[in-house]
Amino acid sequence: MIKHIVMWKLRNKADAEIIKDNLEALVGKIPGLLKLEVGIDFSDSEQSADVVMYSELENREALTAYQKHPEHQTVIPLLKAATVSRTVVDYEVGD
Repeated sequence: MIKHIVMWKLRNKADAEIIKDNLEALVGKIPGLLKLEVGIDFSDSEQSADVVMYSELENREALTAYQKHPEHQTVIPLLKAATVSRTVVDYEVGD
């Protein structure tokens, strides 16, 4: 299983809810995407990101397919327009 975690620092934190809604709308639409949750930071510290997405995918191939999937591609322009910085971690667990 692959765990795919992305954190965004936003230009305007007011965009966090729309980003959350758009990302959560991907659930059930992309094969191999097993779990996806989105959180909005409440600490508002200098070090914190504004939005985090935690997702689980079946395998590396599913991650690649997710990234190229048309439903995912429709969210990317929104994210790019709203984002100051982005951090990603992908790692494999299990056998």
